[in-house]
Amino acid sequence: MRNYLLLLCVAAAVTAVLTGPVRHFAVVTGSMPGVRERDVHKAPTPRMGGIAMFAGLTAALLVADHLPVFEGVYRLNDIHAIFSGALLVWATGVIDDRFELAALVKLGMQLLAAGLMSWQGVTLLWIPVPGIGNVVLSSPVNIIVTVIVLLVTINAVNFIDGLDGLAAGVTAIAGAAFFLYCYRLWFGYGMEAAAPAALLSATTVGLCVGFLLHNAHPARIFMGDSGSMLLGLLLAGSCISYLGEVDPDSLASQLGGERTAVYASTPLYLAVLLPAVIIALPLADLAMAIVRRILRGQSPFAADQEHFHHRLLRVGHTHPRAVLVMYFWSALVSFGFVTYSVLPGDGTVSVILVLAATGLTVLLIPYVTAEKSRWIRR
Repeated sequence: MRNYLLLLCVAAAVTAVLTGPVRHFAVVTGSMPGVRERDVHKAPTPRMGGIAMFAGLTAALLVADHLPVFEGVYRLNDIHAIFSGALLVWATGVIDDRFELAALVKLGMQLLAAGLMSWQGVTLLWIPVPGIGNVVLSSPVNIIVTVIVLLVTINAVNFIDGLDGLAAGVTAIAGAAFFLYCYRLWFGYGMEAAAPAALLSATTVGLCVGFLLHNAHPARIFMGDSGSMLLGLLLAGSCISYLGEVDPDSLASQLGGERTAVYASTPLYLAVLLPAVIIALPLADLAMAIVRRILRGQSPFAADQEHFHHRLLRVGHTHPRAVLVMYFWSALVSFGFVTYSVLPGDGTVSVILVLAATGLTVLLIPYVTAEKSRWIRR
């Protein structure tokens, strides 16, 4: 565990130290757009925080390359493949933060990055299905599904980057949940194939923690597309790496049977339907935004003020409280699925439902208070 904590600290320290100079660079180069109608901040704020994040990622991977415990990890191709895809989307994001690329151009570069990773072997090979077992995906279906998962996750993280600290915090929670799952499989069951996913997850958490020191409300800098697309790719890539390396038969033998293995593989739906569970709010927000804009006759890429975080502010939550509400729901979903994979049963489900009811109550308090005030005034 201490080696992962070291990588997390390296990624966090490098990101935190470099974010200040990057902020100055963004101001000097003019990457400081004016306040748009859909924005919730009141003053122009520099972007390009993804530059510091990418430096933190590079530093952490270089350190890992020199640690004996990760020697076997670097024999696997996944680290290099995911890093190459991350480099491509990060460079695209940096250009977009400065020059505002068209949405289709960014989508094309995301497709290219996903295709590059798939070409290097980072693909979904199987899916655990309750009641059926492990379903193997044949080519080219596995490549198509991999590309779709990567695209959806990258854009889901990008969509929730609308409040100070929101995207970094939600990604950190998702990364921490998946890290615990992969760490348990590697050191608990000796499944070394889970090592690249654990390494990337721990590093992703470090990037987010380091950046949050500058991005928490009131934010001094935004991560921009260079940061949000990088985080989305790392989050999806680490999960897909697991499903491309771990042998489902080996998992079944380690856990005592295929049925047990399917239940224990519950967090792997976090990879197959990644945003649907580990970052459930971003995906739901993404899906609702697309449907809403199409019904209005707008482009799916058009901006508006109808995202979840905008609605939380209108209900009556303060900026920090709205972010904390989103953190709570992300943690409940992410850690709930990981817990269920370890302790499948009615007790676990009951605890999750109680926590969900508590969160729903807290979420509605400002709305109920406002309605009560209006009733008293009448």
